[in-house]
Amino acid sequence: MKIRVTGKKPALALGLDKKTIAAAARAFGEKSAKRCGETFREIAIVIQDDKASDAAHRAILDVAGATDVITQRYDAIPPEPPGVYGELYINQEQAIRYAKSARVRRGWSGADEFLLYLAHGMDHLSGADDATEQDYARMRRRELAWLKAFREKA
Repeated sequence: MKIRVTGKKPALALGLDKKTIAAAARAFGEKSAKRCGETFREIAIVIQDDKASDAAHRAILDVAGATDVITQRYDAIPPEPPGVYGELYINQEQAIRYAKSARVRRGWSGADEFLLYLAHGMDHLSGADDATEQDYARMRRRELAWLKAFREKA
């Protein structure tokens, strides 16, 4: 699986570098691929701030305002081998802001929140949907387990 990390440099407050983000993307992508039975071929991770997230949200989903993660999945274009190709647009400013809020667990960092957004995007690439509360809860449990496994391995 090819992982490309582009966009804004990770904020110092996140404590993440592109190598760590790529390693997490690879780990989450492998779990997501196994879940859906497809090969993940190439995934671009685009790190954004609120302004860029708002622009991408408007352009891709026709929704105003910054968001946590936007997932774009593409089918292979011949002669590419079949599999999953995609882009994840992840808002690092929202991760930092949310991690500082009282709505999250104690000790939860901006890096944890950012990696959760990454796991969530990978989960969507496998076809997972969070349209209902039950679907959302299933996704969140899976994503938190992926994050925990990644943290324990690192």
